[in-house]
Amino acid sequence: MVLLEKTSTLIVGYAPIDNDHDGFVNLLNALDSADNAQFPALFRQLYEHTEQHFERENQLMKLSAFPGESEHKGEHQRVLGEFMQFKTRVDKGLLVFGRSFVRERLPQWFGLHLLTMDIALATHINNHPPA
Repeated sequence: MVLLEKTSTLIVGYAPIDNDHDGFVNLLNALDSADNAQFPALFRQLYEHTEQHFERENQLMKLSAFPGESEHKGEHQRVLGEFMQFKTRVDKGLLVFGRSFVRERLPQWFGLHLLTMDIALATHINNHPPA
């Protein structure tokens, strides 16, 4: 079983963002099936991937003059803050907290974020390519 299926509903229509999302889904699904020895390194990898993904989106928003930039960046900061709290617990060996975050929080957040903020960003970029 996987947490997130790769379907057309996960495609926003802008390849750089879609590629980042594909990597996120792959790591999230790998974490769900990871054993306790693998979990901390994969969790750290997902956190770093998410940081880099958000930074790329932040740059795209700036370069394309995206009108929802401040709200979208704010959501990135909020999620990274929440992610960091769980990363701290995982780093201390409290894997149950990280597993709960991976299974209960991230898939739902990702689906909503993609269908609202990322679709809007991709549409804007496709209509107003970055400078």
